[in-house]
Amino acid sequence: MNSRFVWLALLAATGLSSAQEPAPAPAPPAAPPAQPQFQPPGGAFEVNAIAAVVNGRTITKSKLNFLLARDYAILATQFPRRGAEFERQVLEARDKILQELIDREIILSEFKELEKKGASLPERAVDREINRQIRENYNNSEDLFQEELKKARMSRIAYREMTKQQLIVEAMRAEKASEAPPPIPSEIQKEYNEIKDTIRDISKDKITFNKIFLPRQDADNPLATPESQLALAEQLVVEINNGADIAELAKKHSRDAFAADGGFQKDLPRTDLAPEFAAILFKNKVGDLVGPLEDPAGFTIVKIVGISPGPAPSLSEVKEQIDGRVRRKKSAVAYEKWMQDKRKTAVVVRKI
Repeated sequence: MNSRFVWLALLAATGLSSAQEPAPAPAPPAAPPAQPQFQPPGGAFEVNAIAAVVNGRTITKSKLNFLLARDYAILATQFPRRGAEFERQVLEARDKILQELIDREIILSEFKELEKKGASLPERAVDREINRQIRENYNNSEDLFQEELKKARMSRIAYREMTKQQLIVEAMRAEKASEAPPPIPSEIQKEYNEIKDTIRDISKDKITFNKIFLPRQDADNPLATPESQLALAEQLVVEINNGADIAELAKKHSRDAFAADGGFQKDLPRTDLAPEFAAILFKNKVGDLVGPLEDPAGFTIVKIVGISPGPAPSLSEVKEQIDGRVRRKKSAVAYEKWMQDKRKTAVVVRKI
């Protein structure tokens, strides 16, 4: 068992664990027109509110909302008017994360038994994973990370414990996968080709685009309101989709330092973008029109001209982890059956 936890330390260092669990991100834009149904009325913060209880161990709403923050921020940016589809996707994301947290607690109950036999997780694995998350989700800014913890009313100690639990769960999953037949070289190569883009160094990503930015309040138009600016942004999207030149529209309507250049920005580092903007833009492709996107400052329309992804690690650097991923896929049926059996015997009470 201990060998699996040593393996996990390397996994944490490469970032391969990031695809397994939602990572936290900056809080949603301020004062949205609507809030998800699960949030407390008026924005009051429920410090000790409980989302679920698993085998006597509580899952707090604060932990759930912290893990949901990244998805919420992206959806709030994508849906300036919020509405039913926004609500549906937020609640879907919340339910998925809550189920993952419930499964995590079930697996942690199993780990408690293994601890009695000497199983442990190296503390350096936790350090590496936290450093990876700060690098990839907070533009490598310790200050931004600490600010997000403060918003969530979460101490660094509590965050470290949450991260440690996440890594333990990954190790337990890897242990179950170890019973699968070893992958052949072609399977390892195929898996690497499929995921190498997701394990690249995203801090080295660059993007080129034309952009229109409309502030919530326009100093050149005293009659402008956030609602009228959003309506204008939506109208500009229609015009661009009908063939209008975004560069010319940017010169006329955009209110930022690049307006005179048609909103053109070349090879902008991903780290210069807000994390939620980056998550949206880099999921699209060259030629796509994205927006209007909302942030506290205003509304943004982007037409992507070019994307330069950061470098991916070589297969030799991550071969052991790729091997583990292939094994987990091969053992997925057996693992899910094991989890179903554990869910049946677990005492789970959902509060939301």
